[in-house]
Amino acid sequence: MAKYFDVHPEDPQRRVIGNVVESIRSGALIAYPTDSCFALGCKVGNREGIARIRAIRHLDERHHFTLVCRDFAQLGQLVYVDNNVFRAIKAATPGSYTFILPATREVPRQLLHPKKKTVGVRIPDHVVTQALLAELGEPLLSSTLLLPDEDEPMTQGWEIKERLDHVVDAVVDSGDCGTEPTTVIDFSGGRAEIVRSGAGDTTPFE
Repeated sequence: MAKYFDVHPEDPQRRVIGNVVESIRSGALIAYPTDSCFALGCKVGNREGIARIRAIRHLDERHHFTLVCRDFAQLGQLVYVDNNVFRAIKAATPGSYTFILPATREVPRQLLHPKKKTVGVRIPDHVVTQALLAELGEPLLSSTLLLPDEDEPMTQGWEIKERLDHVVDAVVDSGDCGTEPTTVIDFSGGRAEIVRSGAGDTTPFE
């Protein structure tokens, strides 16, 4: 049965955030809110957590996992970013975007696209997510909480607790969050390619 953490949306309780992060460090798979919608998340080196995300979402090996970062400095340790791409991403973050870029050696092999050796990265604009990342002190491996054969991601904490009670370890609820997945921009070829239009404005990348 999943633990349920009720977090204040504007002033997250440090004790509760600490308990969530302790669970993550102990190997938990969590459902948590972001500025786009709810996501599944676990510690980057958590192989079982990765396998559980794949099973819940029915993902194949070509799926791009996302490393959710606290800030640009953290993001820069995980992916290669040239000057033009740097400026474009810097202008759009924090925000509801996922950027696909060539990964550095800091990223575990099992998270990479098998052929392209790329990974997704993002810096969310969400108080609770940022509080979790600050306490964790490292990126959070994530994937949008979009169940198989459903067109829209789940957005209500209580519903997630009901439906995923036995497949996730914790649900973090801070009330309303975004209802659309992130906009996905692929920079791995050197130019912006819009892979998915979502919560982030695509205009700067067109």
